[in-house]
Amino acid sequence: MCEVPSVRLKTSESVESGILDERILVLVLESLKWDIRVLCVTASVNRRLRGLAKRLLWRELCLYRAPRMIYTLTAGGANRRFTGGWHPLAKLLFFCGGCVSTPNFEVSRPSRGHFVGSSRFSKTSGRSFLSKKCRGDVLFVSDPCEHPTGGEKDDVGIYRGVFRDFSKSRTREFLIGRQVELEASLKCPYCGMRMWSMTAARLIQRRSVARRLGSSEGGMEYFVCLNGHLHGTCWLAPLTSGDENTEDDVGSDDEEGLSQ
Repeated sequence: MCEVPSVRLKTSESVESGILDERILVLVLESLKWDIRVLCVTASVNRRLRGLAKRLLWRELCLYRAPRMIYTLTAGGANRRFTGGWHPLAKLLFFCGGCVSTPNFEVSRPSRGHFVGSSRFSKTSGRSFLSKKCRGDVLFVSDPCEHPTGGEKDDVGIYRGVFRDFSKSRTREFLIGRQVELEASLKCPYCGMRMWSMTAARLIQRRSVARRLGSSEGGMEYFVCLNGHLHGTCWLAPLTSGDENTEDDVGSDDEEGLSQ
């Protein structure tokens, strides 16, 4: 009988300690400017921290590092659940997914995924990927990450993106309406879900995408997964002096620059 109050007291102290620990951890991560590598290590320590990261920390990282982009993607409701989860979105912001050969894009050797030093995501770039019938959709796409091929061909460009409310998008509606089959063996490098090939769906916008990425029209492939993550590859055309500063002006609300 005497032990009951003691047990209750310990439980109460444990709850208070847990809340305090979360606040301290958030403050520490804020002081480190939400370093993605530190958060990855933190989330891998144990089940409790992994659960905390899933519930809170990945979202806070996204909000801190890409506030304008997240505001647009969530229509100002950043406290709600995000399609596919906050962890895959955080990974997409800071991680190049690498590439392998696909039916419409063959490489001599696969490229492994890796953290990127800096990225720029643009809604204007995203519009270049949308067909005329899907222009009402909102899509952010990154600049391509350059992967040298050892001089055999042009460098490979690997890019990534994310839709707002993909479940309600015109793009998804077209994919479902055309009964486009999901790829049998390819999975999204960010959430692990199955993907549609935009080439197979005949929704690939070669001319506008090639102009935006700096690639040849025939050398590209990109996929969209069930959660609205985009992952693609292209052959990057060599730059000439006349190719510099040819992009449209982009306002600060339209793009988000990220660095580790």
